[in-house]
Amino acid sequence: MESLKPAARPARPAHLAPAATTPDPRRWAALALLCGAFFMVLLDGTITLVALPKLGADLHFSPQGLQWVLSAYALTFGGLLLAGGRAADLLGRRRVFMTGITLFTAASLLCGLAWTPAALLAARVLQGAGAAIMTPTALSIISTTFTEGAERNKALGIWGALGGVGATTAWLIGGPLTDGPGWRWIFFINVPVGLAALALSRPLLRESRAALTTARRSFDPAGALTSTGALVLLVYAVVTAPQAGWASVRTIGLLAGSVLLFAAFAVIESRHHAPLVPLRIFRNRTLATADAMTVLIGTVAVGLPFVLTLFAQQVLGYSALRFGISSVVLAAGATAGAITGQAAVLKAGFRPVALTGLALMGAGSLLLTQVSTDGGYFPVIFTGLLLCGLGIGLAFVTATVAALAGVAEHDAGLASGLSNTALQIGTALGVAIATTVATSRAQAYRSAHHLADPLAGLTAGYRAAFLACAVLAAIGLATALLLPGRPRVAP
Repeated sequence: MESLKPAARPARPAHLAPAATTPDPRRWAALALLCGAFFMVLLDGTITLVALPKLGADLHFSPQGLQWVLSAYALTFGGLLLAGGRAADLLGRRRVFMTGITLFTAASLLCGLAWTPAALLAARVLQGAGAAIMTPTALSIISTTFTEGAERNKALGIWGALGGVGATTAWLIGGPLTDGPGWRWIFFINVPVGLAALALSRPLLRESRAALTTARRSFDPAGALTSTGALVLLVYAVVTAPQAGWASVRTIGLLAGSVLLFAAFAVIESRHHAPLVPLRIFRNRTLATADAMTVLIGTVAVGLPFVLTLFAQQVLGYSALRFGISSVVLAAGATAGAITGQAAVLKAGFRPVALTGLALMGAGSLLLTQVSTDGGYFPVIFTGLLLCGLGIGLAFVTATVAALAGVAEHDAGLASGLSNTALQIGTALGVAIATTVATSRAQAYRSAHHLADPLAGLTAGYRAAFLACAVLAAIGLATALLLPGRPRVAP
């Protein structure tokens, strides 16, 4: 009878286990490493804000070209995130994470050594590619290292808190570096951090990959190209619309091209045997709503500070250092909001926490529409930044937890990639929308007031951009109503 027993299935090697079956004793140290990497990625997304005037003058950027220092990074980051998450699931999460760190660190060194605008933008594209590989992989490792429920929410709350700090304290770090050793050091500081993260990855992170069939172990280059191309055309259309005109052939053509590429992406994904984004995942209403909300959070979280740094330096005459110090209230608010949010989600549910966060973001944006050429830091800028910071922290953590709630282990990389893609789409669109609104309103003001103070025209444009941020927050508020009440609790 022994010969009739089925042969024992060989054990899967531990380093390829799809997820930890018992709590990993190194999981909190691993979380610190992953959050540090995320901090570095988000820092580089916005640290260039305070350095733009000096960077642009040193490398002789045109005013329109200067914006692409931010957009080149955000678009590459957002466009390749899904491919990065897919690669992590297929090739091994630790291996892909280390590859991303290596590319990001090398690109940061090239950014600091850039000698022309083209050299800097090319290095920023590489840096965005490294971030796109590293970020969804890190979030995927967290979701497979911590079991769903209170412990994973706590880990994601820490992730969200450090993410908020990374995105907002960029000014605080960038100001002293720009006014001190120079703008190149906002990139050079990544090099020792990246090397340390690379050295700690192998001893702290457990290798894992999704348990997929051989037929599904393939990439989707057509999906990656069409999605990235669609995003580039969309943002480029918004950026150039003030100069070309919204009704111009070029703007309409770019927008139409973006729509066609998005449509092609949907067709490709519906027919590919191993799509980059299986459309079935959007049947998860919580994930779809959270990602849509993340886009809107990103537009305000980056669009608003982009406008504020220009207002503070061009109108109020702040130095990069002074603006960095004055913006610490936003970092503090975002951190407090994120820490509070991860606990509040378990008690109150997704919807009320998200609504509170987006309402605070909208209120802070509206308050900043009251800035003036002769105004000071108190009370308008201080209170506006505090409200926005608290709102960003609450909303971002809620959206991150909701985007991963109830997602199967083999879709962890995809879900985290979608969440981060949504954030980067929001980042690129936020800068583009804020710039377009500010430029258009300033031009209209100058045309109507020929003898007006030039600073008054700039201020009118920046006020309009803050109002646009408030409108985007209101749209996010309406989107948050679609979230479920309480998150599903894992058994």
